[in-house]
Amino acid sequence: MPLIPPVGAGATAAQWAQPLTPVKSPDETKAGGADFSSAVGRALDDLQAQHTRTDELARDAATGKLQNIEDYLLTATETQLATQLTVAVRNRAVEAFNEIMRMQI
Repeated sequence: MPLIPPVGAGATAAQWAQPLTPVKSPDETKAGGADFSSAVGRALDDLQAQHTRTDELARDAATGKLQNIEDYLLTATETQLATQLTVAVRNRAVEAFNEIMRMQI
């Protein structure tokens, strides 16, 4: 079970009501902590997959193959929010890096 169930991917109200518990991969258990680079890589891969899905739905909507336009609108909004979150996290990481680089030793 993922840490947070994806919106629009069949997540039910019962899944959202359950307390969140982090899922540890075998690598995290062995290393004693999360591998940051692989976590970022997975997040970017998920974002790319979300963009691909949005593009497919946009194409289907434009060609008339999409039955419910709401599916496209929901997916496009989710993708936009995910992209904004990713950019905000990236900006904060760059700010933190720059702050560390300005520290005096």
